[in-house]
Amino acid sequence: MASLWRAATALTEKLNGYDGVEFWSNPERTGWLAKQGEYMKTWRLRWFVLKQGRLLWFKESSITRASRPRGVIPVATCLTVKGAEDILNMQYAFELSTRKETMYFTADSENEKEDWINSIGRSIVQHSRSVTDSEIVDYDNMC
Repeated sequence: MASLWRAATALTEKLNGYDGVEFWSNPERTGWLAKQGEYMKTWRLRWFVLKQGRLLWFKESSITRASRPRGVIPVATCLTVKGAEDILNMQYAFELSTRKETMYFTADSENEKEDWINSIGRSIVQHSRSVTDSEIVDYDNMC
């Protein structure tokens, strides 16, 4: 079963394009954020890396070449990134929306939240192109 999982994730990596992204070195932005799960709506603390038009997340902050992301969002699929405190009734919350879904995150402070919104927003503008939502992969929700 484990080899089947490795084969499936290796195929997904190539299809979703983080294969060539050196996320372990010189990222545009990194930090801990809580991310709301897609199905169970539970909050999980994840280490996020923004690099080369990809927002990747991991269980741990010690990222190496061998690390595998728990999820990847090509920012070009994103339509908006904005505060979401009123929607979630939570401090430092923000949302990232594509045509098909909206993902929610919380930061540790107002400054962190604003820095993430600004960094992701700049990356969206820089990497805008025709991309499909099917390129978003969230391994956290596959288990």
